[in-house]
Amino acid sequence: MTIIDYTPFYYIFLAQTAIPPVVTGKFVQIRNGNTLYLIFSPKEFTKYHANIIERFCMDQGIEGSYDTRREKFAIRDQAWTIIGGGKFERDTNKKTIKLYDNSMAYGKFKAEGLKEALVALPEFAGYAVTIE
Repeated sequence: MTIIDYTPFYYIFLAQTAIPPVVTGKFVQIRNGNTLYLIFSPKEFTKYHANIIERFCMDQGIEGSYDTRREKFAIRDQAWTIIGGGKFERDTNKKTIKLYDNSMAYGKFKAEGLKEALVALPEFAGYAVTIE
């Protein structure tokens, strides 16, 4: 699994402030072949799950576009699959992260195996992971 986290980009480069110990926001799960991407974005940076996917595609050079109502951003390359999304709350002091809720545009994220995959990553070593 590959983690993309827009938290440092937003707080350090855009807001020009320290990253707070508790960050809340939204996330999406995207798959390309056997690689699963979990993309986190603070609520202050991206209001909608579609904005996260748009940003990810822009950063990766992947073509995509919004639907006519601008509610969903679709990836044109069929090798990419948007699995779903949700919300997160990460507390670096308590070393906890909670993933919950869903995306109105893309549906609920796939929870199966997610907790085990997260705790195996260096970014979440020692974290208590809660999935609702």
